Parts: sequence; C-alpha cells; structure tokens
Amino acid sequence: MNYSIIANAYEKIEATSKRLEMIDLLVDLLKNTPKQIIEKVIYLTQGKICPDFIGLEVGIAEKLAIKALSRASGQNQKQIENNLQKSGDIGETTYKFISEKIQSTFFQRTLSVEQVHDTFTKMAKTNGAGAIGIKMSLLAGLLSDASPKEAKYLIRTITRNLRLGIADMTVLDALAISYGGGKENRPIIERAYNISSDLGKVAKIVVEKGIEGVKQIQVEVFEPIRPMLAERLSSSEEILDKLNGICAAEYKYDGERIQAHKKGNQIALFSRRLEKISNQYPDVINFIKTKINAKDAILEGEVVAIDNQTGELLPFQELMHRRRKYGVHHFMEQYPVSLFLFEALYVDGEDLTTEKYPIRRKTLENIIIKNDRVKPTKKLVTKNAKELELFFEEAIANGSEGLICKAVGKESIYQAGARGWLWIKYKRDYQSEMIDTTDLVIIGAFYGRGKRVGAYGTLLLATYNKDTDTFESVTKCGTGFTDDDLKKIPKILKKHLIQKKHSRVSSTINADIWFEPQVVLEIIGAEITLSPIHTCGLNSIRQNRGLAIRFPRFTGKYRTEKNAEDATTSKEIIKMYQSQLKQISVDQSTNKAKI
Repeated sequence: MNYSIIANAYEKIEATSKRLEMIDLLVDLLKNTPKQIIEKVIYLTQGKICPDFIGLEVGIAEKLAIKALSRASGQNQKQIENNLQKSGDIGETTYKFISEKIQSTFFQRTLSVEQVHDTFTKMAKTNGAGAIGIKMSLLAGLLSDASPKEAKYLIRTITRNLRLGIADMTVLDALAISYGGGKENRPIIERAYNISSDLGKVAKIVVEKGIEGVKQIQVEVFEPIRPMLAERLSSSEEILDKLNGICAAEYKYDGERIQAHKKGNQIALFSRRLEKISNQYPDVINFIKTKINAKDAILEGEVVAIDNQTGELLPFQELMHRRRKYGVHHFMEQYPVSLFLFEALYVDGEDLTTEKYPIRRKTLENIIIKNDRVKPTKKLVTKNAKELELFFEEAIANGSEGLICKAVGKESIYQAGARGWLWIKYKRDYQSEMIDTTDLVIIGAFYGRGKRVGAYGTLLLATYNKDTDTFESVTKCGTGFTDDDLKKIPKILKKHLIQKKHSRVSSTINADIWFEPQVVLEIIGAEITLSPIHTCGLNSIRQNRGLAIRFPRFTGKYRTEKNAEDATTSKEIIKMYQSQLKQISVDQSTNKAKI
C-alpha cells in the first residue's frame, strides 16, 4: 500500500473539524487498506508504531528531525530553524523545504506503508553507540524518497505531533462502520479495546474475523486493561442514594495508580496511561513477586510514598522523585513506598472484570500476603450516611485524599475504560467555595505583559466532555505559577503548538496561541459560576450560559500521569456547581434560623 494514500487521507481529515466527516474519511481509508497491514495503518494513525504498553518509541526529538530534514532537502539547518520558529509546525516546515529541495534523489522510491512502519520500528530498536546517527540517516532516507505531503506527515508522526484531531473513539466508530457490521456493534469493539489496550490488534481481528472474532478477545497478562474511572458526588447521602443504599468505601490514597501484571516470576507495572513503568519501582516488583499468592494475576493498586522514619503517608509530589531512568535504587531508599491494592482483574486464568465487586474484593484479599508495605486498601461496607461520613473524615486524617465508593450489587462489574456511577469519588465537601481541585487541559494561552513579557501571561483551560469528545473552556488561569513554571510551561507546550483552534476544542474565547489538548494541570478555584463566555456545561444550567471556575490558581502539580481524556469532565463541573447551590441554600436557611 502506497504511503501517499495515508497522506492524502490525513490531509482531508486535518482539513475538517466535523467529527462525522472525520469518521467517513477514516472509513474510506480503512476500506482501502489491505487486511494484512490494517494494524500498521491504525498505529500510524494513532501517531505511534505499536501500543503504548510495548514501550517502543522512535525517540526522535525536534532538533534531530531538523538535521535529518537538512540532509534530505539540501537546505541549511539554520534556515529550517528560522522557518520553524515562524510556522510553529515541523510538518509545514518540512513540506516547504522538501518542495524546494535543491537536488532530487536520482533513484527515488515510492514509499509504502510497510516501508515506513518498518523503518520507524528499526529506528526505535536502534540503541547504543552511534544510534543517533543511524536514526538520522534512516529518517533522512525516508524524507528523500517522500513527496512534500508524505514528508509532512512522516515528520509529524516521528515527532508524535500528527495533529489530525482524531481520538481512539473516532477510530472505533470507523472500525464498527467499515468492518464491524455497523455502529450498533461499536460497544463490542470498544470492550475488546478496553481489555487489550491494543487498537491495532482489535482492528486486525475485526477485519479478518468480523464481530464474532472480536467477541473472542480475552483478558491477557501483559496486555494492560484500560482503567475504570469514577464520577464524583458531594455528600454521603447522595452517594448512598446513587448506589442503591449500600456501598463499599475504600481509602483514596494520594499516590500513583498502577496496574501490576504477574506471570510466574515475570512482573510488569503499567501507569494509569498504560505506559510501562516497571523500572521506576523495583521495590513494587518485589512486592508483587513475593506477596501475591497467585501464579498469574492482573491487579490494580496505589503506590504511595511513605516517610522513611515514621512510615506515615506522604503527598503525591514526594512520589515524583521516583520518576527517573537513572539512580533508581538510590531514590528507592530515600523515598520508600507502600502498595495498597484495590482491584483483582484476573487471577490464575479467571477474568474477574465481569464479576461483581464483592467477588473481586474477596479474591484480592485471599491472595495478598499482608505486611506493613503491602496490603489491600482500607474498606468499609455501609448503608449508613453518618458512618460513611465518619469513615471519610478518618481517611482524610490518615493522609488520604478521601474515598472511592463502589457499588456492591449485581451490576458492580469492572467497567474497563469507562467513567460511570459504579464508582463515586468522595474527596471533599463542596460548599459555596471550591475546596477540591480539578484537573484541566491546556488548550490555549495569552501573551504576558509587564514582568511576563516573553512568557505566557495566562492559560486557557478546559474540561473534557465525553459525550461530544470535545474539550470545553472553563477558565483562564494566570496565578500560582513560579518563575520556574513560567520558563518550564512554554517548553512543555512547544511541541503541542498549532496554528488554529484544535478541532476537538469548544471555545468562544480567541486565544493568542492554541495548543493540542494534551497537557493536564491541577487547578483550584474559589467557586464555580455561570459564564456567558465559557462553554463548559453550556445550556446545562441556564440557556446560553456555560460554567466557569472563578479565581483559579495552579497548585504546582503537573498531572503527567493523566491523558487529556482523563481530565475533570464537564459533567463533574456541573455536579459541583449544583452541589454549591444546595450548600448555599442550606447555609442561608441556617442563618435565617439564627436571626
């Protein structure tokens, strides 16, 4: 299959902001793809060469890409850098210089999808002495054979900035329509993706075996399951009412959520984003190896930093010292951790994701050999709102963030990859002021003034709306940033810079600079108010009004472990606003009574 077919499809997809049109274009691309390479086309369309959990990345930074482009185009590297500063897009710069290249390759080949994917894979596997030079030569070779349009998308893919505005959910829709018997079968395909986290694998099976083949996809050790997520509510009464009058409340620890996979003595750890993080936690690997009484298992837990002297739980920021490639054992001693396990998803051949919560929990407790460093999360099963409230206060006092309250009835399966009301987050008591934090996505920025000239003055932030698969503006934030943050944030955002508002962004505010919705920050505010300009929860409370966070402040926490789609949802903001109104009403009634 010629790579030009993909490049042409990408160009059309990039040109539209209409999701249905994107799906139609993807359907056309998939139908024109030979079955034997469907997974390669899927991975490339995701902007990668394999699933994230494989841990195979090409590792080409922008500077190296510029050098390769200079070699392929025959143009001066400084000229390329100057153009890139103006365009802000390595793809557009590559298009320009490949179009104007001084000398055409005499034996120019027609690029195929197989050749592109194989070359990217070879680059990813190249390590050791001379690796950078080899990678640059391989990339320059591809660019030399590429048309300007092909080169544009090659360089974007290799630098992980494809900028098509396509999410995995869009690809699932296209697969259901093109090979899955119609959009009504989308949930079956999504379930297969949620338990395998491999979109290419799912695509290959649906293309070759149809929807019946997809139904046969099973949970497998070392293929991470997409994590189940929680909604949130503001009081113990509301939580119990939502969970049919009874729940299992577990401490919500302030650590890093991990998914541990065990097959004999082979152990792998995956982050919430399903990236392999085994090297960061050799102590946790040993915990799983020695304290889990099962041959094969997939477990979920929270890794929490503890005080080396007292054993007390430490905040999430302390755990971030463990995020490193080198000197891990030194920092393991300096920042020890405990492992609190809260889910058993697979044990010795049995898929537990379709079992009720009580069965999963009992299985988990039975296989843990408990000690001070490894134990199940502290739990309370209750029907009493006051008892739940006291347990919440106890959790806070013991250094936790709050509670995760879980359904215990026949409906209480593990909904992989879903956010629903089977799990409810109970973190803070939402009063008229915002006490809880939110995780918001950077979608734009405004130029700074005064002391901030040359930096971003404020950031435009958004919530995630799962129903529309869009990011809705909710606030502009310019406080809480240190001088180091003001230097660091533009560097983090540089590779996500785009020329116009992203197709998945909903905002009536015109930012000076736009970004791909990728980077998540933790934000606290004073309160949530109705807004005539922000689009979060638009029309949900009042016609032509959205919701906004008033007086926002950056807490200092970069939520690097979260995808943009894991950010605080628009529905959560709506719930928080409604809870504020209830609390204000209660407060006013109390004050009247006192008067």
